[in-house]
Amino acid sequence: MRLCAAAGRKGFDARSLSQYTEEKRAGELKYWFVRFKGSMETQPTETEIQEESRRIRRLQLMMSLVTSVISQGNLPMEEASELIASTKRAALNLFPDKELAYDLIYRPRLQRLLREKYRIC
Repeated sequence: MRLCAAAGRKGFDARSLSQYTEEKRAGELKYWFVRFKGSMETQPTETEIQEESRRIRRLQLMMSLVTSVISQGNLPMEEASELIASTKRAALNLFPDKELAYDLIYRPRLQRLLREKYRIC
């Protein structure tokens, strides 16, 4: 066992630091960080984890359906664009504060799909 690097800083009270342990198991290093005393963060409950998993599955299914409909269907470009805009609104309803994540993950994928399907530059 060893304390994390923060314990070496001047003015740091090592007594309030929880333990930091590392254990080698099956060839990979696993780290356990135990929260500092007085930490404001709490672990999510099982229901919160299940709810987020459900929303993630719903988003994945929705994106899969949208990409399939656009790539396999005979939609005009305007309808495909509207479908993509509706998809973004629905994704932001599921995850309100994750617009940046949507723009980084799904927007390039959907733009590439539109370029390939409708031969846009």
